[in-house]
Amino acid sequence: MSANAIRVGVISDTHNLLRPQAIEFLSGCRSIIHCGDICDPEILTRLALIAPVTAVRGNNDRGAWAARLPEHQRLSIGAVDIHVIHDLAQLDIDPGSGGVAVVLSGHSHQPKIENRAGVLYVNPGSAGPRRFKLPVSAAELLIDGAAVTPKIVDLEQYRGP
Repeated sequence: MSANAIRVGVISDTHNLLRPQAIEFLSGCRSIIHCGDICDPEILTRLALIAPVTAVRGNNDRGAWAARLPEHQRLSIGAVDIHVIHDLAQLDIDPGSGGVAVVLSGHSHQPKIENRAGVLYVNPGSAGPRRFKLPVSAAELLIDGAAVTPKIVDLEQYRGP
């Protein structure tokens, strides 16, 4: 990884809770992507104090503030095109043929990194209240040119860089 690598924080399903460990983990990121189920716009305000935020609306995001959020969003960071959606089941594009290198999603609360047909799929899991026995987690993408290195972090075990 070169010194020019871009660190992107990925968080989802905060459901009104922005944990101190999440803030610490996301500190130092050049941008933050929230994959929905924010539930309180103050979460986005607080994340924006760390880095610029891109966010999509989740199924639990309601009200005028949430209506202004897109259901999906495409952005480029460095040489990497990223598609962000809350619920992967609602993905209505073919990412590979559309030039998308990374698909970010939330909704399931299950952290996952998977490569399918040359497209990287990352779900950071849920950073909000614990659900069932699933971990409380977030993710990062290290983008170096066209290379992407994903990592999921258990926030309850996180002790800093």
